[in-house]
Amino acid sequence: MNIKEMSGLQIMQAMCDGVIPPPSMSLTIPMTAGQVTKGHVIFTAKADERHINPLGGVHGGFAATVLDSVTGCAVFSMLEAGIGYGTIDLNVKMCRPIPINQELTAYGDIINISRSLGIAEGKIVDKDGKLYAHATATCMIIRP
Repeated sequence: MNIKEMSGLQIMQAMCDGVIPPPSMSLTIPMTAGQVTKGHVIFTAKADERHINPLGGVHGGFAATVLDSVTGCAVFSMLEAGIGYGTIDLNVKMCRPIPINQELTAYGDIINISRSLGIAEGKIVDKDGKLYAHATATCMIIRP
């Protein structure tokens, strides 16, 4: 099937199944889409030595990028074929430092979707459910 004929949900599921390669951003920020249903995504992510800030901690951009990805993909999973989106607002709250070399789980969930806007929330947690960062995002829905 042509990717332009696939819904956002179908594209995301194809990525999870390895049918479509992940975006190149996942090489810069190691994250993998593991599960997607309509309006809900789960990624895994792990910061490494490439993500360290001048103070020796994981740069805040790591969490912001992961959260932008899961919130955007939650919106994308709601869109029909041929419809795009772009983040217009991302509000990130860092709750504690992101650990290095530890696999974390990121969740993205749709809050509301209309013809022109999608609103989603995301969170990054560890295996025990400890919250590291939370975000809300607004995405513009781009229709031809």
